[in-house]
Amino acid sequence: MLALTQALEAAFDRLAPGGDAGHDVHHARRVRDNALRIADREGGDRAVLIAAAYLHDLVSPPKDSPDRKRASALSAEAAAPVLRELGLDEGRVASACHAIHAHSFSAGVEPTTVEAKVLQDADRLEALGAIGVARTFYTAGLMNSAMFDADDPFAASRPLDDRRFALDHFAVKLMKLPATMQTAAGRELAEERLAVMHAFLGAIAEELGTHPAWRGPRDDLSASITRRKG
Repeated sequence: MLALTQALEAAFDRLAPGGDAGHDVHHARRVRDNALRIADREGGDRAVLIAAAYLHDLVSPPKDSPDRKRASALSAEAAAPVLRELGLDEGRVASACHAIHAHSFSAGVEPTTVEAKVLQDADRLEALGAIGVARTFYTAGLMNSAMFDADDPFAASRPLDDRRFALDHFAVKLMKLPATMQTAAGRELAEERLAVMHAFLGAIAEELGTHPAWRGPRDDLSASITRRKG
């Protein structure tokens, strides 16, 4: 697997230089590690998972681009010739490309293989936990969005709008991700990372002198803050 990993790293550097830090080679490596961790329990072809992890964001339009929903399909198309050049057989090429196409939240493609389910979970883990918090605010900066609505940070009396306010993205999408996980191992890891995000929301609410409107069973810090303020 070392030779495959090195070849994929070289291909990534050649085909996807620069780009934003939310979809760089470090993101690809973390998705690879997430996928292999899940595969330890769920199974799957590790060569396919490594290949798909490195190339799943080969084409990555900006979040506000009209092509964003097609990003995973475009990445799968771009990945196929690369994987053939690296010597993967057609079965593995097809499996990796399906996993790449199905990984995206916005694409709405149902994963039909173990590898596709594992990759989807591995990528969604990147949107959760401390790294998920960091990526959310980093992406908001790229889109010139505000951190939060200073007058109503938790949207108690306004519609959620995660294009304007980064904090709204937690309620609009991120806190719902654990329920979308395809594997048992992925769900467990997602719940652990969700608890980190609930703690963050509780902490930011305390600093702002309010409390989160978005509550969950793991939101222990937020619950304690609400009791103290009540």
